[in-house]
Amino acid sequence: MPYVVAAFYHFFALPDAEAIRPRLEQVCSAHRISGTILLAAEGINGTVCGTASDIAAFLDDLRHGALFGGRLAAFECKLSRAAATPFRRLKVRLKREIVTFDGGATDPAAGSAEPVAPEAWNALIDTPGLLLIDTRNAFEVALGSFEGAVDPGTRRFSDFRNYADSLDPRAHPAVAMFCTSGIRCEKAGAYLTRRGFAKVQTLAGGILRYLETVPEAQSRWTGDCFVFDERIALGPGLVERPDHDPETLQ
Repeated sequence: MPYVVAAFYHFFALPDAEAIRPRLEQVCSAHRISGTILLAAEGINGTVCGTASDIAAFLDDLRHGALFGGRLAAFECKLSRAAATPFRRLKVRLKREIVTFDGGATDPAAGSAEPVAPEAWNALIDTPGLLLIDTRNAFEVALGSFEGAVDPGTRRFSDFRNYADSLDPRAHPAVAMFCTSGIRCEKAGAYLTRRGFAKVQTLAGGILRYLETVPEAQSRWTGDCFVFDERIALGPGLVERPDHDPETLQ
């Protein structure tokens, strides 16, 4: 597996996103990086690919280089391997949100859910009375999920608000949620917290961190994890699962 794929995001104030975009493109080009990076006033979200050495140098530049001035010193990032690059080119785009939800009205930095480490996740989801929610879209859930998780049946993440608004905080004193990398849960967690849910917890680092961290023999995950690139899906240990037809996952 000669290529490394880095999936990362970070919510932080980025009022200079427009000015940073061309400079970030230059940094990516210097390290021969392909993939997609989104910039918005609320932060950064990206999935990129390169050789192991190029990805390492690129991530070091993000964390410690002049471009972000140390604002990305400790951002969420997960690494996986690929036999071939899953991206044909580089795209660095300006967006209103780094994950589309409600136009930026929900700010995870103002208060979100409590993250739970993958090592503690199995015990958490066995909690009696817990409402376990898969915040991903329906076609992702169909590929794999945690047993007992509720599928809100969404076609896009912004639909999650309608599902959340149908829930009564008094009827669900404990809620746990998960998504692919954690970014959707940060938004969803902040939204539920704002709506008055007493205890909201999320899987830190998302499904990808769980599959990377928890041994397959102890894993409570069933199926595969959809990823938004040409690899389509990953399994335990973040091993590529090439036997999925993208035409059936729409």
